[in-house]
Amino acid sequence: MVDKLAQLQKIRQTGLVAILRCPRPEPLVDVCQALADGGVEVVEITFTVPQAHRVLEQVAARLGDRVLLGAGTVLDGPTARTALLSGAQFLVSPHFAPDVLEVALRYGVVCMPGAFTPTEVVRAWQAGADVVKIFPADVLGPGYLKALRGPLPQVRLLPTGGVDLETGPRFLQAGAFALGAGSALAPARLIEQGDMDEIRRRAAQFVEMVQQARQGQ
Repeated sequence: MVDKLAQLQKIRQTGLVAILRCPRPEPLVDVCQALADGGVEVVEITFTVPQAHRVLEQVAARLGDRVLLGAGTVLDGPTARTALLSGAQFLVSPHFAPDVLEVALRYGVVCMPGAFTPTEVVRAWQAGADVVKIFPADVLGPGYLKALRGPLPQVRLLPTGGVDLETGPRFLQAGAFALGAGSALAPARLIEQGDMDEIRRRAAQFVEMVQQARQGQ
C-alpha cells in the first residue's frame, strides 16, 4: 500500500524532482542511476519520452528501492493508469486534469497538477492535489511564488521551469515545497553524450544548493 505521507516527506527532504526529457529512451535508466548516486532520489520520467512506460518499468526494476519514481506530462486518465501500472509512484501534469487527479486519488498516490494563476492553484488544491506545480515558474519568478504563498500558505508549491543553481535558492526562500529541475540538472546534451559523471556531479551540486538555501532560511 502506498504511503502518501512518506512520499511527500521524501520529496520535501530531497527538495528536488528531477524531470527527464529525451528523444531516446535508452539512456534514461543510467541517468536515473547517476542522479540517485548524486543524491537526487526523486525522478520524473515524462510521457514526451518515446516508450515512457517501458522506461518506468526498467527504472522501477533497477532502482525501485532507491528512487521515488514519478511520471510527468500525464495529460489524461488512461495515461495516468498506464504510468502507475508501469511502476510510477506519483503523477505530474503541466495543467489541472481532473481525470488524472481522479486516478491518483483512486490509487492513493501523490498527484502534482500544474497551475499558474491563483484561481488555478486553489482549484487544483481544493480538488485534492497533494502538491501544485507552478508552471512555467520562470515567467514571473520567485517573487510571484512568494506572492502566492501569502494568501495560500497551506498549499505545497513546486516551481518548475527555469529552476537552476542560481534561481533555486530564491524559489526555496520564497516558500517552495521543493523544486522541479529539468535541463539545468540533466540536459539533453549530456544525456545524449552519455556523460553520467557530469550528471552525477550536477545532482550533487543541486542537493548542496537545496541544503544551503534551507539553512539560510
